[in-house]
Amino acid sequence: MGAIPLKDTHVKRSSSMSFARRWKHENLRLILLSGIISIAMIFMLLVLLYGSSEKHVSVVLNGQETVVSTKQGVLQRLLDEQAITVGPHDKVSVPLDSKISDGDKIIIELAIPITVKADGKTSTVYTTEKTVESAIGELNITLRDLDKITPSLGTVLKPNTTVKVVRVDKKISHTEHEIPFKVVKTTDATMEKGKSKMITAGKNGHIVKSFEHIFEDGVLVSTTLVTKVVEKSVVNKVVAVGTKKKPQVSVLSASPEFGSITAKGFKARKTLNNVTLTAYTAGVASTGKSASHPQYGITASGAKVKEGRTIAVDPDVIPLGWWVYIEGIGFRRAEDTGSAINGNKIDVYYESESYANKFGKKRGYTVYVLGPTKPSSS
Repeated sequence: MGAIPLKDTHVKRSSSMSFARRWKHENLRLILLSGIISIAMIFMLLVLLYGSSEKHVSVVLNGQETVVSTKQGVLQRLLDEQAITVGPHDKVSVPLDSKISDGDKIIIELAIPITVKADGKTSTVYTTEKTVESAIGELNITLRDLDKITPSLGTVLKPNTTVKVVRVDKKISHTEHEIPFKVVKTTDATMEKGKSKMITAGKNGHIVKSFEHIFEDGVLVSTTLVTKVVEKSVVNKVVAVGTKKKPQVSVLSASPEFGSITAKGFKARKTLNNVTLTAYTAGVASTGKSASHPQYGITASGAKVKEGRTIAVDPDVIPLGWWVYIEGIGFRRAEDTGSAINGNKIDVYYESESYANKFGKKRGYTVYVLGPTKPSSS
C-alpha cells in the first residue's frame, strides 16, 4: 500500500512543472511586448521632460547674434516665439522643422528687395547678398571688361537699392581720304616775266583714318580718331614763274599770232573773240586763303591784287604782266592765274564778294591783247 502513494506523488509533481512551462511559453510574447511598451513610455517621458526643459539657443539674425532662452523644441516654434518671420527668399542654416537643443546656433539671413536694370529690362529681386558684386553673381549677370555698373561692385546693399548695368561696346571703323596737291610757285630769273613752266607734276596723297566708336546700351556716345596712316604722300605741283624783264621793243611782232591790230585808238598784239568772263575776290571762297594768310591777296605774278587792274588768265593765251582791253570792262592787267582759267576765259578781280557773286558768268566778250605796256587810250 505504501508503493501506491509514491506513484501518485510522482504524477502530481510532473503535472505542476509542465503547467508552469506551458504558461511561461504561452505568455512570453506578452511579457516582451509589455517590457518594450514600458521602455518606450519611459523614453517618451524623458524626451518630454527634456524637451520642456529650458534651453539656451544662439540666434544670428542678419549678422546680429542674440542668445535666447526657450522651452520650445522645434525651430519654427522658437521663431514664432521670437516674432521672427522667415520668407521664401530668406536663408536659414537649418530646416524650420528641425529640433533644437541647448547650445544650438541658428543663422538667419533676411532677403532685401533691390531693383536691377540690365540688358533693357528692369526687375525687382530679393537677395541675401551683402554687396553689389555678390548680388550680380547670384543673379548670373555676366559683366564684360568695358561694362559700367552703378553703384560700384564693392557697395554694400541696402533695401530698394537700384543696380544699373550699362553694356559698353567698342567698334573700329576706317575711312579713306584723298589729299589734293597744292601748286607751289617759284621764281626763275632766267625766264622772261610773264612766262611760267611746270617743274614738278602734282600728285594727290592718300590717307586712311581709323576711328573708335563707343556705344552704351546700343547708343553711340563718342567717336575718337585713333590712327591716321599716310598710304601715299602728296606731291605738290611746282611751277616756275619768270621774273626776267622783257626788253621793250618799238616794232610790233609780225607773226600771225601777234599781228598788228588797230582798235580803240591803240594797236593790239592779237584779238580774242567769244571770251568768257567770271569774277573773283581775294577771300577764302575764291582763293582758299583767309586775311591772316601770309599770301592773302598776292597774285601768281607777285603783285598785290587791285580792283580795276587785276585779272586772272591762262598764261598760254595771255602772258602774265601783259595788258588787255576788254570791251565793256576796260583796261586790265594779267597778274594772276587759276586752275579753272583755261583758254579763252578771264577771271576779273573785285574787292566785293557779293558783287563777284552777282557777276556770274558772261560770254561773248572781245578782248584785245596789248602787251607789257599799258597804252594810252587817246
